[in-house]
Amino acid sequence: MKSRFFKLVLSAVFLFGSLAAEEKQAKPPVRLTIEKRKNQIAYLDLEFARVGNVPILMDLYVPTNTKRKPHVIVFFHGGSWRGGSKKTCHVHWLTQHGYAVASVGYRLTTVAPFPALLHDCKGAVRFLRANANKYHIDGGKMGASGASAGGLLGLLLATSGGVKELEGDVGGNLEQSSRVQSGLGLFCPTDLLYDAVENKARFDNPGSPIYQLLGCKPSENLDKAKMASATGHITRDDPPILILAGGADKQEPRIHGKRMKAAYDKAGLEATFQIVEGAGHGGPQYRDAKRKKLILDMFAKQLRGE
Repeated sequence: MKSRFFKLVLSAVFLFGSLAAEEKQAKPPVRLTIEKRKNQIAYLDLEFARVGNVPILMDLYVPTNTKRKPHVIVFFHGGSWRGGSKKTCHVHWLTQHGYAVASVGYRLTTVAPFPALLHDCKGAVRFLRANANKYHIDGGKMGASGASAGGLLGLLLATSGGVKELEGDVGGNLEQSSRVQSGLGLFCPTDLLYDAVENKARFDNPGSPIYQLLGCKPSENLDKAKMASATGHITRDDPPILILAGGADKQEPRIHGKRMKAAYDKAGLEATFQIVEGAGHGGPQYRDAKRKKLILDMFAKQLRGE
């Protein structure tokens, strides 16, 4: 009798413990904040997907002083793929020129290795297209952009359209395309295969961003390094891109922009690579008058047909 009693008690303890653990792991719905600002509406912490119990969020800024529905530029933040925040958006200024900007959060490498974060990025694009009418945006032609580590994600969106392994199903909306019609990379890597081969000692360190992105030694997994490279998927149907690199950037070698430009040229595609003299890894030089014109001209031509 005692034995049965203790078994019942242990079962109850185990059951309630399991329920408590599940409750602790579950993430409550994130509260969406809608702010009406001067000439724009901001949708902050907009949940576009949920992976398990983890919400994936974006901040969407939609200009209200335009005569037509604005085209969308999605932006991906930097932080070595293991940090950073969607609150840091280097292209928010585009809203002043009639573009909607979606600053997208994604799962970091502390949560899941590649391609999880790219699946999130593609899920964001599909979500925006599926909900274009709801948020009064143009769900047709879209641009992708990013800074530092996020720049690689933006350029991957430009070159990996149609690559099944990189599509994923995050957020659903699989009837929508995740392809973009232009790409902008700011002080960013493009070719992790090059890093894996040429900088083996540095990036085979378990603490390196590329090791953590791939979840393994890059030099021993060159196929994975290529899969995570924007240069690894270039085909003749890829959209025009613009890459800006800092002349004084000691963190991201300019060779990445040069290699991307060379690969685009070889495929007969349109790519602009420019070194911003005096600019480091970030800074106002990337949005000075000259650089703004470059960016605006590309998006106007590719998205608006101007």
